[in-house]
Amino acid sequence: MAELIARGAPPVECVSLDTKHILAWVKENNRKTYVADRFNKAKQPAGDPDCKLGCKRRHNQRVALTTPTHNPVAATTVKVGEYYWGYASGIVVTKVPDWGEFVLAELTQPFDQGDLTYFFPLMHQVEERLGDKPRYATFDAAFDAWYVYAYFYRENDPSYGFAAVPFSEKGGYKAESRQFALDGAPLCAAGLPMALRFTFTDRTSCLVEHERGKYVCPLRFPQHVSKTCPAHHKNWKGGGCTAMMPTSIGARLRYTLDRESDDYQQLYRQRSADERINSQAVALGIERPHLRNGQAIANQNTLIYLLINLRFLHRLLLNQHDSE
Repeated sequence: MAELIARGAPPVECVSLDTKHILAWVKENNRKTYVADRFNKAKQPAGDPDCKLGCKRRHNQRVALTTPTHNPVAATTVKVGEYYWGYASGIVVTKVPDWGEFVLAELTQPFDQGDLTYFFPLMHQVEERLGDKPRYATFDAAFDAWYVYAYFYRENDPSYGFAAVPFSEKGGYKAESRQFALDGAPLCAAGLPMALRFTFTDRTSCLVEHERGKYVCPLRFPQHVSKTCPAHHKNWKGGGCTAMMPTSIGARLRYTLDRESDDYQQLYRQRSADERINSQAVALGIERPHLRNGQAIANQNTLIYLLINLRFLHRLLLNQHDSE
């Protein structure tokens, strides 16, 4: 990064983060070899004491499964992912216009760690190298979490950036299913700002300890002011509609982000930088290392990303030399 600054590169405005699965060098990953309890996570492979069993999902979006009218297949046999023993490498990549793409941060973990566990460690590395938080970022739907949106929000800054992340429809909810009042309160089915009944500290539902609030029907709390619900909500007799959600600005941004805007679409396209870097890493052997422990694999990954950055710097120097 210091080399780019010395050469007058523009500041880094946007970063993208993605993970890459890495297969451990164990017989459990060889489908041609018979292994009893191949996917028993309690049975550690003898060939690698550090690898873990994980799932490489084919997609991060919820897909509705329907029963076909011809040649029906049982839902229990539908293949939704691929299981491996191994590791995953998370990288943060940035694209500097007219300069190129390079790796800002990297982290290798066992394959049983979720994608979101990479977010804070990698962004901490990015802050150390840039001297501040980047203004914009783009991730896939695995990073659709309120604290990801909150990280890029800057209070009292009208030009703050944002994170371009697809809505993952967790629990069957859609982005348009939640609307908010100007003061941040969620709107009920009748379009009225819901009342905050109480808050509590949540230490279990996600990686980040945070404050959650229970919002309730404004026609019943703090005072009962109506005998009927204007929207005829089905739970009116049971106390009216409720909403349990984090009180952080990130929870609201997750629903209100305009994913159809040109700014969002242009930003989200920069995710392809991760794919190009990962393609280079695969060509250098990152996906199937012939190593037997986690530290050796992490060290090799670091060397691979250093080589990718050195190639980027070499191309940059050649282009500058040719232009002189």
